[in-house]
Amino acid sequence: MRSSRVGVLVVGLAVLAGCGTGAPPTASVAPSAGPSASTAAAGDTSSATSAPSAAMPVPTGTADVEVEGDPGEAVQVKTVRFADHGSLDRVVIDLDGDVANYSVSWVDELVQDGSGEPIDVKGGAYLQVTLKPARAHTDKGAPTWIGGPVFQAGLGNVQNVVKTGDFEGVVGVGLVLDHRAPFSVAKLTGPDRLVIDVAH
Repeated sequence: MRSSRVGVLVVGLAVLAGCGTGAPPTASVAPSAGPSASTAAAGDTSSATSAPSAAMPVPTGTADVEVEGDPGEAVQVKTVRFADHGSLDRVVIDLDGDVANYSVSWVDELVQDGSGEPIDVKGGAYLQVTLKPARAHTDKGAPTWIGGPVFQAGLGNVQNVVKTGDFEGVVGVGLVLDHRAPFSVAKLTGPDRLVIDVAH
């Protein structure tokens, strides 16, 4: 009798382990919204995507990306999440609204928007993500992207995620990489987010 109860318990745990942490197929990103996100300590990937890493295409291009659209109303940055997916690292910028203009560019160093002062983070390569018109605060000035400016990631290639600015309608997100590697950018909806994948 005791062994049959143990068997039921093992089966029950296996069923629980297979559900709940991933996003539905239409939300293809859903990486860690837990402590490795902007609001807590790095390292937790408990909310990583349900899609297996093998199903994610590894980026192959290294060219800067720039997308321009109708300015419209400023999009609000809610948080930034990141997780290791085996052959690539995924950084997700959660948005409240549609971002019209964004760019992802290689830079020699990360600097604070407004002051132009260098940000004290060391890496082998740096990607600067710029969103506009955008803001990371409420109408009353309270930040919507909490913490920082440097969030430790410690992933396969992405070492840190940096809040480089929330100034005059521009929000900056810096990615500190271990080394230069191919990357890709995608704007997704349901919910709105900008996804940057960086190859290992």
